[in-house]
Amino acid sequence: MTLGDIKEILPTLDNVEFELENGQFVPEHFHVTEIGMVTKNFIDCGGTIRKEEKVNFQLWNANDDEHRLKPGKLLRIIQLSEEKLGIGDFEIEVEYQDTTIGKYDLEFNGKHFVLKNKLTACLAQDACGVPPQKQKISLNELAGKQQNSCSPNSGCC
Repeated sequence: MTLGDIKEILPTLDNVEFELENGQFVPEHFHVTEIGMVTKNFIDCGGTIRKEEKVNFQLWNANDDEHRLKPGKLLRIIQLSEEKLGIGDFEIEVEYQDTTIGKYDLEFNGKHFVLKNKLTACLAQDACGVPPQKQKISLNELAGKQQNSCSPNSGCC
């Protein structure tokens, strides 16, 4: 989800809710403590120089149970970050502390925002010796193919 996507969704909502993939919700009294632009310059294991840019939201769970961030307020914070920091329409990455600080991709399921687990990956598999993934075939498929093949004592040879 990009910054432009969330800006279109927020005016349609009554409340801002975030859910983890496991179904657990971020407490409703969370704060968005930061919105920023994160630029990552790096080199992958194959020697390719890469640049990744993301808009970063940081969610924080405070002890003020009466706090509720409304969609209009979050939209104003986003607009301020665009104006003051020159943030563009990039993919959003959310930081949220569960058992440790995690980074999540963001999706919308029609009701609320979903923090999607991120996974690591090799960006240069061909250059660092990662073997290609083997094709998985079920034994039922093999059995079906053997019926059309030559077998001992079948008289086909």
